[in-house]
Amino acid sequence: MTDIKPKILIVEDDLDVAEMLNAYFRVQGYEVFTVNWGEDGVRSGQTVHPDIVILDIRLPDIDGYEVARRLRSDRRTSDIPIIFLTEKRDRSDRLQGFEIGADDYITKPFDVQELRLRVRNALKRVSQGSLTNPVTGLPEGALVDEKLSEVLAADGSALLFVSIENMDSFREAYGFVASDDVLRAISLMVVNTMREFSRPEDFLGHVTGNDFILVVSPSTVSVLHEKLRARLDQSMEYFYPIKDRDQMAARKDRLEMKLTELASPANNQFTNLDKLKSELQRLKK
Repeated sequence: MTDIKPKILIVEDDLDVAEMLNAYFRVQGYEVFTVNWGEDGVRSGQTVHPDIVILDIRLPDIDGYEVARRLRSDRRTSDIPIIFLTEKRDRSDRLQGFEIGADDYITKPFDVQELRLRVRNALKRVSQGSLTNPVTGLPEGALVDEKLSEVLAADGSALLFVSIENMDSFREAYGFVASDDVLRAISLMVVNTMREFSRPEDFLGHVTGNDFILVVSPSTVSVLHEKLRARLDQSMEYFYPIKDRDQMAARKDRLEMKLTELASPANNQFTNLDKLKSELQRLKK
């Protein structure tokens, strides 16, 4: 299996510097995209979805500060690490960069080995991930792993896996704002339904961006399953514009909900967290 290369976007109007960085980081195993204008940097950030941006401040059109502001204000690019690479050395320039939300600030002339290490460290911080989903505010990542490990260690809980199918197709058709609205609405319906059967130890979190895991009592998991199924199925058509609802039944890529119960995982075949997560991934297929 081929490893996925981290993507670097370089916004630099000095063609010699841009070419040198392009060649250097490609040799280091990165996928590199270079642009020389600020407006192109904003557009590339939205279309390339880089893992990190190396950004000059002095650019021929808009400056790097404005590029960073636009990237930070767009949900699609707001979390991408930004490293300023610039000739501007004044303390006020550096503070302005960090005020906008830069992750690092390096002045020219620079040591390319130092830049490589700073890129590596910024990507490492991102890979450790947030503890909550930025759209729904629900736990994800390490918090979910910790809860699932508790479930495996002791009997007394059941799992309900809820997956939103065809979200990518919906996002392509209606955009990020609409798909985020769907995710928030579904998470709210799940939260409200859980409250009817809630125990203090019950839990709701994300396995992935479009998938939820519920930790609930084995005695209520089936009725919760049925109530959620009914409420979610009734809501699906309302996520679409009125003009498209008549064609929903014929669409193979329409939004659908898949719910699966895993009763008492501690007494099941999942001897560790990796096996349980592998099973959850299999349920998506």
